[in-house]
Amino acid sequence: MAADNGHTAKEIIAIRRADGESRTLAASLPRLVLEARRIAANVIHGLHGRRRAGSGENFWQYRRFVSGEPAQNVDWRRSARDDHLYVRELEWEASHTVWIWPDRSPSMAFASRQARESKLERTLIVAFALAELLVSGGERVGIPGLMAPTASRSVIDKMAQAMLHDDADRLSLPPSFVPSALSEIIVLSDFWSPVAEIKSMLAGLSGSGAHGTMVQVVDPAEESFPYSGRIEFVEPEGFGVITAGRAESWAQDYTARLALHRDQIRAETSRLDWLFTTHATDRSAAELLLFLHAGMQVSKSGTRTTTIKVGPAA
Repeated sequence: MAADNGHTAKEIIAIRRADGESRTLAASLPRLVLEARRIAANVIHGLHGRRRAGSGENFWQYRRFVSGEPAQNVDWRRSARDDHLYVRELEWEASHTVWIWPDRSPSMAFASRQARESKLERTLIVAFALAELLVSGGERVGIPGLMAPTASRSVIDKMAQAMLHDDADRLSLPPSFVPSALSEIIVLSDFWSPVAEIKSMLAGLSGSGAHGTMVQVVDPAEESFPYSGRIEFVEPEGFGVITAGRAESWAQDYTARLALHRDQIRAETSRLDWLFTTHATDRSAAELLLFLHAGMQVSKSGTRTTTIKVGPAA
């Protein structure tokens, strides 16, 4: 079922606002990084120092076939040599691609009085700014199921237009797809989905050997549960309404359930060698952007840290 007109209008406003703010953020970040680390002035020219992509006609390497890929990708001549199936990768396919998934589901529209902006706006700002930064360094950026990887300098415009013209359901988690083993995946969501669904998503995305980062974007009120008295809680994605007679009595149980939910996600990302962090919308967007930038540099070095904290919410 498509989003209702009210939600669509709010999303359009959020995308347009995030577009402008992310350009400012992306434009200022390289200058700040270069001033602070003049010796690493080549940071903006490429996060990974990879071999440049060619025309797509040059052989790069063979890799194992991954379940779920189209059968036509198999190189049968190479596969006939032993008991495994192989795919012949061309140079352009091996270039580094970063897939960014900004959760645009209804729950992301929430914003309390403590927040600088809604979770949706913060997610879009960071997604746009990160894409701008990556493309300026020669990388390719795509959105799973929505936008093919591109190295266009107008990447923010392409992302915004793809979202504005998207009439599909607003999913909380990225659709199933098989990324290249050299891909990096950034998932920005509140991750209030059932843990089983999150584990299933991670299993699919990591099956090819790709690495990624899960960022749980939350509102400060979702961290502290600052409610008391009779409160009506409305689930924004169609799961009904719950009324609390004394909301303050729910705080302890809520905090425990939140901690358990995160521990389960963290355990799964650690097992798969992915990164996981939380980010509250009362923190700086630039802080999260710097973390993601650094995380991809760590990934290139071959040493990954499974849990990194960003602000008090982690």
